[in-house]
Amino acid sequence: MPPIVIALSAALCAAAAASLIGRARRIAASDSPWLRPWVAGLLGAVGGASAAAVTEHWAVTAALCALAIGCALLVPVDQAVLRLPDAIVWPTTGAVLAMLLVAAGVTGEWGRLGTAVLAMLAVGAGYFVLAFISPTSLGLGDVKLSLVLGLTLGWFGWPAVLLGVLGGFLVFALAALGLLVARRTTMQAELPFGPWMILGAALGLAWVTVGG
Repeated sequence: MPPIVIALSAALCAAAAASLIGRARRIAASDSPWLRPWVAGLLGAVGGASAAAVTEHWAVTAALCALAIGCALLVPVDQAVLRLPDAIVWPTTGAVLAMLLVAAGVTGEWGRLGTAVLAMLAVGAGYFVLAFISPTSLGLGDVKLSLVLGLTLGWFGWPAVLLGVLGGFLVFALAALGLLVARRTTMQAELPFGPWMILGAALGLAWVTVGG
């Protein structure tokens, strides 16, 4: 996308995320410093710019912008209260799916949509199994978030799915190790996984669309 579109996407996502963080604060029932408009706005700006930078069609850009706004709310909420609320996850998933349906209809790339839906189901099933095996490590919120991340990554192909999912576990492990070394956490402490799932998906997508 042209630089002007990237800048516009960043501005719109930042404004949307900042305006919605009040609702996210009420959903989370927390007044944590994480739940401030500038935090959500900054995350939204980065996500919106990245969405436009890795896409070539307006409908796909809109889908990734919807995901960026949702993630700009989910990251601070998870950091604040260790939850990924349905009231944010499901509308984000619906918006992304709706825009990918539009993208498939406009471009005729129904095969990409089919791959996206299959990836959503596969990634969600994988996370569900992991959560069933180790419920203390993964929660149902993580499982639900994995659906929309798998859907988005699937539009860009199976390599993006693989790199995006594995990337989430890798960056989480590195971050947890860094916090342990710095004595900022303990082995018994709970750490939010959602932000690292999102970062891993972003890195995997960037690798496939830009670096690959």
